[in-house]
Amino acid sequence: MIKGNQANHDVRMRGFASRMDVDQVIRLVREAVSQLPAESVSLGEAAGRVLATGVTSAVPVPGFARSAMDGYAVRGEETFGASDYNPLPFRLVGEAMPGRPWVGSVAAGEAVRIMTGAPMPPGADAVVMAEFSRESEASGGKLVSVTDPVPPSRNVGQIGEDIVPGQELFQTGRVLRPQDVGVLASVGVSSVSVVRKPVVRIVITGDELLPPGSTPSGSKIVDSNSLMLDALVRRDGGISRLGQIVPDRREAVEAAIMDPAGDMVIVSGGSSVGAEDHAPLIVADRGKLLVHGVAMRPSSPTGVGRIDNRLIFLLPGNPVSCLAAYDFFAGPAIRLLGGRNPDWPHRTTRRRLAAKIASAVGRVDYVRVRLTAAGVEPLAISGASILSSTTRADGFVIVAKDSEGSPPGEEVTVFLYD
Repeated sequence: MIKGNQANHDVRMRGFASRMDVDQVIRLVREAVSQLPAESVSLGEAAGRVLATGVTSAVPVPGFARSAMDGYAVRGEETFGASDYNPLPFRLVGEAMPGRPWVGSVAAGEAVRIMTGAPMPPGADAVVMAEFSRESEASGGKLVSVTDPVPPSRNVGQIGEDIVPGQELFQTGRVLRPQDVGVLASVGVSSVSVVRKPVVRIVITGDELLPPGSTPSGSKIVDSNSLMLDALVRRDGGISRLGQIVPDRREAVEAAIMDPAGDMVIVSGGSSVGAEDHAPLIVADRGKLLVHGVAMRPSSPTGVGRIDNRLIFLLPGNPVSCLAAYDFFAGPAIRLLGGRNPDWPHRTTRRRLAAKIASAVGRVDYVRVRLTAAGVEPLAISGASILSSTTRADGFVIVAKDSEGSPPGEEVTVFLYD
């Protein structure tokens, strides 16, 4: 933990003198992040974006009275008494189609054939469904016989029935869904003001790493964190920027961290206490190292800093540690930058444990679990480098710092990966 004077920030080959509580780091991150400014996007690009300004309708929907059924527009009160045994005849005087209204006015004893969505002709106030009507030829023209009475306003969509002028459609902070975009289109909106998406640079360090798509060979391993972090950033509404793998040399790591592009930087690897873990020193020297060392398992070597008003997240290179540290700290920061809810994005379920979870007071544990018929089963894997354990797991359980774990049968909250 680094606070105030940073004279003792070099913990390489010595270990952490102390570690900051997870809750403290979460609070620090949330207090350090400010929402990004707004930008205007076309409606076609608005789905999934966060509204920076609420939207109010200037027009009614529908903007005209329209038929809600295929049938015949009539004066409703003239149909009273109609039945299968007493069909009432109306003179058919025209046809109204969507986008092609009938020009004229419906008089007493008259009907207009009308399709769903077509404007109601003046003089008519109800629609008889086609199922209860029958056309026939007569000496004076066509007739339509009605066998079901319809009171005025029946089967008619009224002006403003869906939306009235001045109605607030969506508030600031709304993440626009596809149907939301459809509603905005219906009131004539062509563009909206949304929170700018945060651009997150992802810096992967390590001499032992090969690019994704390579075949592991000798002492080299294939980088998996870049693709995982890229997907996580996009999940949280950000735009990721991936560069080349950075070798474990101070000048190379420093150049990557100090690149001015982006709103936030995530560094994977080089955050612990090894001889070549340069990232914490760089952040401390060039900015401020706010946190280094967190009381959690895995992910204890996590760091958080600030350089030139940008947050820098130092995530462990071990894949499970990287995933856990991202979800606890970097993910909420990205969501806050983009105007989203910083809380966990995972669905949850409450289930009983099939086997105990052991922990230690004073640290938070991130425990991978499976959901079985017997209950929640902790995976018997402690290695922070075993990324495949997260694919075998259905989710994870968080053990609070004041707990020694949970016995079999205790109900726990499971955060689901899917």
